[in-house]
Amino acid sequence: MRVVMKNYSDLTDYFGILDKNTVVKDPAKPIKMKNIKGEIEFSNVSFSYKEGKQNALKKFSLRIRAGQSVAFVGKSGVGKTTIIKLLLRFFDVNSGSITVDGVDIRKFAKDELRSHLGVVPQEPVMFNNTIAYNIGYGATRVSKREIEAAAKMAYLDEFIAELPKGYKTNVGERGVKLSGGQKQRLAIARMILSDPDIVIFDEATSQLDSESEKYIQDAFWEASENKTTIIIAHRLSTVVKADKIVVMDESGIAEIGSHRELVNKKDGLYKKYWDLQVEEI
Repeated sequence: MRVVMKNYSDLTDYFGILDKNTVVKDPAKPIKMKNIKGEIEFSNVSFSYKEGKQNALKKFSLRIRAGQSVAFVGKSGVGKTTIIKLLLRFFDVNSGSITVDGVDIRKFAKDELRSHLGVVPQEPVMFNNTIAYNIGYGATRVSKREIEAAAKMAYLDEFIAELPKGYKTNVGERGVKLSGGQKQRLAIARMILSDPDIVIFDEATSQLDSESEKYIQDAFWEASENKTTIIIAHRLSTVVKADKIVVMDESGIAEIGSHRELVNKKDGLYKKYWDLQVEEI
C-alpha cells in the first residue's frame, strides 16, 4: 500500500502539469521561414519576472547583424541570460519587440523559431544512451559518417577512438561517464549536426580547466563560422574573438566595442573585469 500511495502521489503531480495553462502561446497563423539570415534586433525591450527580479531588462535595444558574433559580459543578475530566454521565447517581453530578419518572434510558432537556433548550454542534457545517439539527437535521419564528421569538428574524435566501444559507448545517466569538457564538446557536435542559423553559447566554459576551455573554444569558433553567434561568458578569454562585446550593468548596456577597443578604454568596466581576471592568472 505504501508503494501504491507513493505512485498515486507522483501521478497526481504529473497529471497536474497537464492542467496548467500555456503562458507563452503560439500565434493562430504562425509565419514559416525556411532559411533565415540571422539578423536580430531588440527594440526597447522591457521585462520583469512575475516571481523574482523586477526590471530584469528595461528599454534594452541592440542590433546584431547577420553573421556577426556578439558577446554579453557583466556580473551575475544584470540580464544576460534573460536576453537568451526572451530570444528563445521561454517568456514574452512585457513591452518592446524582438525581431529576427525583421519579423517579430511572437509571429513564429515556438518550435519553428527554435529550429533556427542552436544552444550550447552550461550543463548540456545527456541521455543514458550511446555517444552516437547523444550527438545525433538533434537531427533527423543522420548517418554514421555525419556523426563522425561532427565529432571531428568538435575535437571529440580522438577521445572516442580510444574507447573500446567507440561511438557505441554508453555515457550513463546525465552523462556521468564523461568529463565536463567532453560533455561540452559533445553538445557542440550535436549543435553542428542540427546546422542552426543562429548559435548561442551560454556560459559553456565557466567551470572547466584551461586545457578543456581551449578545446571547446576552438571547436565553437570553427562550428559557428559565418553564423550569427551570441556568447554569454564570465571568462573573458572566451569573448576575445567576438566582433562586438556588450558590457552590461544594472542600468543596461554600459559599453559596446571590440576587445581591443574596450581593453584600452581607461577606467572602463570591461578593462576592470579584464585586469581582475589577468591578475588571477
